[in-house]
Amino acid sequence: MRAALVPVDLWQRVAPLLPPVPVRRHRPPGRLRVPDRAALAGIQDILRTGTSWRDIPAEAVGCSGVTVWRRLRDWTEAGVWPRLHAALLVELRRTEFLDLDGCAVDGSHVRALKGGDHVGPSPVDRARPGSKHHLIVDPRGIPLAVILTGDNRHDVNQLLPLLDAIPPIRGLRGRPRHKPWRLYADRDYDFDKYRSLLWKRGIEPLIARRGVSHGSGLGKVRWVVERIFAWLHQFKRLRTRYERRADLHQGLLELACNIICLRWLRTAF
Repeated sequence: MRAALVPVDLWQRVAPLLPPVPVRRHRPPGRLRVPDRAALAGIQDILRTGTSWRDIPAEAVGCSGVTVWRRLRDWTEAGVWPRLHAALLVELRRTEFLDLDGCAVDGSHVRALKGGDHVGPSPVDRARPGSKHHLIVDPRGIPLAVILTGDNRHDVNQLLPLLDAIPPIRGLRGRPRHKPWRLYADRDYDFDKYRSLLWKRGIEPLIARRGVSHGSGLGKVRWVVERIFAWLHQFKRLRTRYERRADLHQGLLELACNIICLRWLRTAF
């Protein structure tokens, strides 16, 4: 079974967040319930290799692809991944490894082969159906929030929803942090309306100006968000969107961000 491939530190954080299994007084005939850790190993296998649900090796993982899909659906609907992300961010801030002074934001295009929710004609891929990943990260590249939209949605339209998606991050004395002091972005976010809205929130906008030659120096700070997109797309399931249900693809996105946060947490000690 590949359940042993689920890292111990990841399983210790996920297990308390899983919804309780309904207890029945009399066990009905049939197979026993597949262990949650084996199902998590199957989800990780899908995320890492990008294989289809029906092609999951049941003998190696310990459960079928249908079972893995159902657990992903149930855990996503129960909000497991956002709560895990919030807990990891708290641990990172407690170790003073998380820096919320200056954050970077950007978006990335992916094809959506099967359509579904949050799919639109891509402006960079000959109007083929696609989706867009919107991401905000701290100066080290730790993902703070991720949002899925259609590919025809402009990046700047998701700027405020991304900021609202950052959970309250405790870990130190005082009030929990839920916003950065400065925000770095490229020319796609160069709108005076959104600059004013950021100032009203107490966030200094450091956004490249359109129509100005390159060389603003923001690339020295913004490169971390491009690196995180490269890390996310190392998970082959995220390079191309295969899920028709937007919430399942969003759940896989959040799980990948949680794995990246856990990797950063390991280096913090």
